[in-house]
Amino acid sequence: MTAQDYIQTKFEELKKPLGLPRLTNNEELVEAIFRALMSKKFRKYSANDGLKQQVRNAIKLNVDNNEPINVSFLHGAYKLWRLDETPEADWAELFSLMFYSSWVKPICEVYEPGVWFDFFVDDYIITRLDNIPKEDVQSYIDSYQALINFLKSYQPDNLKMTITTVGSQFASEEAFDKSLYSNLEKLTKETPGGLPELNDAQRAMVELNTKTTDEQLKDPKWREKVYHLHNAYMATKAEPGYHKGRPEKIMAFTQPLPSGTTISVGTTKSSIMKFWVGVGVLQQNQDSFKQIILSPSQLERTAFEWQDVNLGIEGKNFNRIRIVRGE
Repeated sequence: MTAQDYIQTKFEELKKPLGLPRLTNNEELVEAIFRALMSKKFRKYSANDGLKQQVRNAIKLNVDNNEPINVSFLHGAYKLWRLDETPEADWAELFSLMFYSSWVKPICEVYEPGVWFDFFVDDYIITRLDNIPKEDVQSYIDSYQALINFLKSYQPDNLKMTITTVGSQFASEEAFDKSLYSNLEKLTKETPGGLPELNDAQRAMVELNTKTTDEQLKDPKWREKVYHLHNAYMATKAEPGYHKGRPEKIMAFTQPLPSGTTISVGTTKSSIMKFWVGVGVLQQNQDSFKQIILSPSQLERTAFEWQDVNLGIEGKNFNRIRIVRGE
């Protein structure tokens, strides 16, 4: 089996109905949808009682209103600048979209209004936080939208995937900046010494994502300042009220967040790596493959070969794919 054969087979599996009957009883619907969202086949981490109750309440609210189940997924609108694939989406984004489609597919079969899967993405902040050009951010969003469009023919008709940018929730880019720097000033006053102290994990995250300038590197506190701006951004992101505190929304992410308010589903059956800071590869296992996502450091120490692929997917990253040997 070639990589192209394998991927095409997975597209067809995604398209094939599960054969689940439509449910009309609201109580049965709530329970069936809850079981699907909390399925250990997809969920990578445990969920606390508060999250379980919030998810159940959101499902009930949507079902009672005959509205699609509202899943909001948080991520950054960029491809890590360290990767050759930048600035466009690659196989990591495609594999994760397929994984999330499979996750909510049972819901679409039992519940007629289906699922609204909304990617709530960071956009304006990326240029300010990581020094990524605005054009690269837009290229990523466009390429990600192209993947969503491509997959539509393999998804249930009642699954709607959308991209909503944080910037779109503000009247203008100037309004966004006004909020950001107001929150930064407020946070600085509240922080002892004016800047946070970073642990090793926080420092590593800043170093991985930031495309540092020569001027920035002259400042011994540049990491703390970047992380401080990130913390201020969290308040700005929440300010419009689009995603936090919305009872109808079910929040999802790759890994657990400190708030404990997201279903943590990873990115593929075998990976939890954030797709926007990693690359998608196929791991060969006998006569088949496994979809995995590698971080830059994993990629550096992994031997791979390329296979050509032609599946009609737009973008510079879809005419070939890395193949790695099985474990």
